[in-house]
Amino acid sequence: MVERTPGSHHKDGATKMAKTNTKVAGIDTAKATLDMAVHGRTEHWQVDNTPAGWRELSELLTAQRVGRIGIEATGGYEVGVIAALRAAGFTVIRHQPVQISAFARMRLRRAKTDRLDAALIAHFTALFTDDRPAPDPRFAAFALHLTHIEQLEGRIKQTKTFLEHQSEPRLRRQWESRLKADQKEAAYELALLVKALRQQPDLDRRLELLLSIDGIGLRTAVALVVGMPELGQISREEAAALAGLAPFVRQSGKWAGEAHIDGGRARVRTALYAAALPAAFQWNPALIAFYARLKQAGKSHKKALVACARKLLIFANSVLQRDTPWRKAATQS
Repeated sequence: MVERTPGSHHKDGATKMAKTNTKVAGIDTAKATLDMAVHGRTEHWQVDNTPAGWRELSELLTAQRVGRIGIEATGGYEVGVIAALRAAGFTVIRHQPVQISAFARMRLRRAKTDRLDAALIAHFTALFTDDRPAPDPRFAAFALHLTHIEQLEGRIKQTKTFLEHQSEPRLRRQWESRLKADQKEAAYELALLVKALRQQPDLDRRLELLLSIDGIGLRTAVALVVGMPELGQISREEAAALAGLAPFVRQSGKWAGEAHIDGGRARVRTALYAAALPAAFQWNPALIAFYARLKQAGKSHKKALVACARKLLIFANSVLQRDTPWRKAATQS
């Protein structure tokens, strides 16, 4: 550790400190270490990104009378420390890398070190207002489980691609055996995740409502339940933006570029896009008609499918808002 402020072993507890303080800290996350800075202070602390380091960090934050903490999302390395700090009673806000990058550019900052990044995150968090409720702690484990399933699915896709170009019998047998094993494991893990979700009455209800929509199967419903807990409590525009399915228009003066989707939650967007094709061609009459209208209007196949994916998300948001299955909601519309 680079520095430790005396008196970090206060016994008051993080929960009490979080309720009575407004000090803000920023944490820069790496695979092995965590760098922490308090907004308005010049000191810098570093701990290991391990359970022991998280406990040490909690003590440091308590000693510094910190209540709010900002952490930049870093591909999963931040998951453990966020869960530990929230369990200790701190308010932790996960910022997207694009937010921190844009803030750095706004401040004309070009230097980049872990220490400077921690201070930058602390500064951004101090200015950042977030009135959203704290995330449901149940979803951390569900999200990790879904990530494991996605990794298996990625491996299955790669193996299928390899088999398309493999003609040697011995190698084909090896890869076919690997494919079957991965497919079996992916199906087993999905069943386990669904079982865990159904043991929660509110999440079981959400699954059933989503499955009532023509074109949304179990895999897509799981991605929506786990990947977008806010669904049903936000507007259709907010839902589309969160999923990365909202078209952003580019225009400057007389020049007008094409609208493109960008950012958002990749796992939700991928699941909806995969569901949109069969839904728009076979399963959902509303989407079949919608796709046909878009094609007649001159839209490309890809743009029409993106629009159908966005429409599926709107359907999902609607049934969850109404707490009414799709077929009943559709007849009332």
